[in-house]
Amino acid sequence: MIDLFSIGFLKITLIDLIDISVVAYILYKLYGALKGTVGSQILMGLLIVLLLSFISQMANLKALSWLLRFVTDIWVIAFIIVFQPELRRLLVIIARNPLFRIGAKSSTPDYINIIVDAAFELSQQQHGALIVLIKSSGIRGFSETGEMLNAQLTKNLLRSIFYPRSPLHDGAVIVSDNIIEAARCTLPLSATTNFDGLPLGMRHRAGLGISEQADVLSVIVSEETGSISVAENGVIYRGLSRDALRNRLYRSTSPKTFKQFLIGIEGFFKKQK
Repeated sequence: MIDLFSIGFLKITLIDLIDISVVAYILYKLYGALKGTVGSQILMGLLIVLLLSFISQMANLKALSWLLRFVTDIWVIAFIIVFQPELRRLLVIIARNPLFRIGAKSSTPDYINIIVDAAFELSQQQHGALIVLIKSSGIRGFSETGEMLNAQLTKNLLRSIFYPRSPLHDGAVIVSDNIIEAARCTLPLSATTNFDGLPLGMRHRAGLGISEQADVLSVIVSEETGSISVAENGVIYRGLSRDALRNRLYRSTSPKTFKQFLIGIEGFFKKQK
């Protein structure tokens, strides 16, 4: 590789410039996403330690280099622990990349229509419901917290499960393809407790929480108002009409393009601000 220029004893090549540019861009995006939070201070501290470590290695200060390397390892672990939910959500977005989803199945019209019809009949009767639709990877750990059914998806079965006197009506129903995997499942609660100034109940927080941690779509029917909401990618959409719910389910469960994947990554960073 031809040297472009030198800084003292350091020789800089084109590959070095590309490497530095990519790392600088990633760090810039991370800092922009974390700006104004405690995470920005942790990131800046880590960058300072890395810079000092680089300088100490250049100066051949072995003892200082060993100490800074030890501190850096601890700092990286602390960074991962503090931002574990955000990192997990970012990995889920990356996993949705169409390059890694060859052979992924798309939902059928009957599958969507059953969910929509059941949700609106439950809404009219103000029967609370939480239906989790698996889009790509499974969530077996959460399915096993409830009653395993492995039953054919039908509108009447969903209505029966969420009938208030049914022993299975509490918790979530998890659906994969046209199969109800489990009912009365326990889901993780989102840390978000308000949306547009309105408080979120336990059912809405559970539907939002699972969408933050897995590639799923949550359909939520409010027991108090009968309104229908959808949670996806850590965002909740409330007060959906029948057509709006059907369109969102079709759009969310259809195969994604690479452009939509990039938009999802960009939305992730904007959401962290």
